[in-house]
Amino acid sequence: MRRNTRKRSKTARRAVGAAAALAIGAGGLVAVNIYASADETSAPKSSAQNQALAAGTSTIDCPDVGQQLTSVPARAKAQVDKELALLDKQISEAYQRLSTSQKAIQQDPNFAQNAIVGPLKDKRKATIDRIATAIGRVAAKPQGLDALAACTLRATGNQPTAGQPTASPGGNNTNAGVSGNGPVAADFVDITKVKSNVRTSARSAKASKGVFASKCGVNANKLYNSDNVIVAPGVTNGAHHVHDYVGNQDNDAFSSDQDFAKAGTSCKNKGDKSSYYWPVLRLQDGTKEFDADKQGGGAEGNTGRILTAKQATLNFVGSPRGKVVAMPKFLRIITGDAKAFVNGTANANASWSCTGFENKVQLKDKYPLCPSGSDVVRTFKFQSCWDGTNIDSANHRTHVAFADANGNCPTGFKAIPQLVQRLVYDVDAPSIKNNGKTRPFFALDGFPEQQHKPVTDHGDFINVFDAKLMNKAVQCINTGRRCS
Repeated sequence: MRRNTRKRSKTARRAVGAAAALAIGAGGLVAVNIYASADETSAPKSSAQNQALAAGTSTIDCPDVGQQLTSVPARAKAQVDKELALLDKQISEAYQRLSTSQKAIQQDPNFAQNAIVGPLKDKRKATIDRIATAIGRVAAKPQGLDALAACTLRATGNQPTAGQPTASPGGNNTNAGVSGNGPVAADFVDITKVKSNVRTSARSAKASKGVFASKCGVNANKLYNSDNVIVAPGVTNGAHHVHDYVGNQDNDAFSSDQDFAKAGTSCKNKGDKSSYYWPVLRLQDGTKEFDADKQGGGAEGNTGRILTAKQATLNFVGSPRGKVVAMPKFLRIITGDAKAFVNGTANANASWSCTGFENKVQLKDKYPLCPSGSDVVRTFKFQSCWDGTNIDSANHRTHVAFADANGNCPTGFKAIPQLVQRLVYDVDAPSIKNNGKTRPFFALDGFPEQQHKPVTDHGDFINVFDAKLMNKAVQCINTGRRCS
């Protein structure tokens, strides 16, 4: 499943992609029915749900179509990728309308369903139909995807602090927690009050105990964009949130394998041109960043000062059961789930902690409040098993896997060096009692409907090691040494 490198210049591809995105965003070939069906308009709502809607504390929960597509023919992939990106765009736009329609919702409890959720279902159905048709032209047409079109409204739990107004994402709020888009005080926990939850797994005598470290900096040169070339190739703002990039210096939505191979790198060892990227962390202090009014940034609720990690460690470690084999060049791996707040935690994987506490406490669904002198830490452990054939898969997950609790890979998979990524931030613990007024909240960038929840943290990796360096890393790991 190697991606075809494209011969046109990136400038030309970017222009074409932007025009296509504009056409798609304008509705393309779809005629949208702005009226909901009878069963949707008549659906009763609880008093609690109406109160949540009126308070701006609901979000939109849509089935993740991309995760259901475990096989997409190569000839249909480009169109399917763009249609999946359009589904994300539709949700983002619907959420923004929900967040700016508080007055209408207060006047008419059915407004959100009739004017936002119903039309969203129609748009999604048309897009999903195009996905099924694109696949059906070259392979068996997938059945049952229509069932994924309908979305629901769900409470976020982001109840505003008493006396605090709600406002729309992307507004001029000093604290994003006031906006209804998150974060809120309940998203944080004092790490000194959390019970130890870290368990050390046993290693067999045959374990590959070495470590290969790649030193690639912390994105001090501020390479940012809101693209995601793995999930939404060829689509500008396909992530709807901003990423930090270290390593490869030519990663955007239009980067091909050929582009990656020719690019420069921030890594000290120039044999590592891999791309390592993750959502930026922001301090909700009212700072107007470069993207304050742009999609992917403030226009989609990602506001505040972007924080640069003080340290970024990229270690490749071995298998607790035996030796590892080389990763294939251009292997793509995503760890965690950017949509875990509505998708559920099955694929949530990133961890939060504080320096001095990492061996005791790792958090999945809370931001840590670290004591004085301790820094915030984000850790990502990537999948360490590979199917031996593919560098990617339709849902970007099935070609790789995690080892089981005993360190064994699934049948047919091979152990590869496991990337363990650790980011350290010098950021003060927010003042929870006054809703971040004294010391502001910090939060991840994310899809707007995901409410900046810590459980949505994730990391992306594209392997662009040259063969010589990859073989050196494998040998280092398998012989139990520490190398860089």
